[in-house]
Amino acid sequence: MKQRTLLSWSSGKDSAWALHTLRAQPDIEVAGLFCTVNKDAQRVAMHAVRTALLQRQAAATGLPLEILELPDPCGNADYEQIMTAFLTRVRQAGIDCIAFGDLFLRDVRAYREERLADSGIQPVFPLWDVPTDTLSETIIASGTKAIITCVDSRCLSADFVGRPYDHDFLDSLPPGVDPCGENGEFHSFVWDGPMFSGCVPVVAGQVVQRDAFVYIDLVQAGHPTAPL
Repeated sequence: MKQRTLLSWSSGKDSAWALHTLRAQPDIEVAGLFCTVNKDAQRVAMHAVRTALLQRQAAATGLPLEILELPDPCGNADYEQIMTAFLTRVRQAGIDCIAFGDLFLRDVRAYREERLADSGIQPVFPLWDVPTDTLSETIIASGTKAIITCVDSRCLSADFVGRPYDHDFLDSLPPGVDPCGENGEFHSFVWDGPMFSGCVPVVAGQVVQRDAFVYIDLVQAGHPTAPL
């Protein structure tokens, strides 16, 4: 029997490619997506992507999306309480696995495995240890289209935000910056690709810097902007 699997969805290229990879595995049934968002801002943390765009992405994948709202600020105890309740509920609903788009950060993987250890749910890492130079080229070659929504200004200049994730972007990365941004150097939003039935058209709004991070606001084409 296929393992009924939920995918942790960030709106970015790695989770999108994880979905594409999982769908090619004969023993996996991707049953849905889930994403944590800031309850007050209604945006994905770090990516600063609006909840409405998450919903458009989910519609394009043909999968149900569960949005888990986190308080702001969100302490570790708050986060773990919300996630424990979520895991209990989805296990009772017949979910066997939860998949993550992590690439090589072993402390992150260890944390996820620890949190799932007593839940009855198996963690799955479909992109684990794929060399990120190879993975970045594969994602671009597939026709996946992504926009950089956030950069850490300690690693990249502000003018990288809002750029398409393409060969020009990769070629212009400074030495030491991971081509998939796995160390948090940048984050992205996918608006088209083989994991979607159609594109999710967006337009760029204002650019805002908060502490070390620079964000660009993305809105659905034809909809009004709002402050970041």
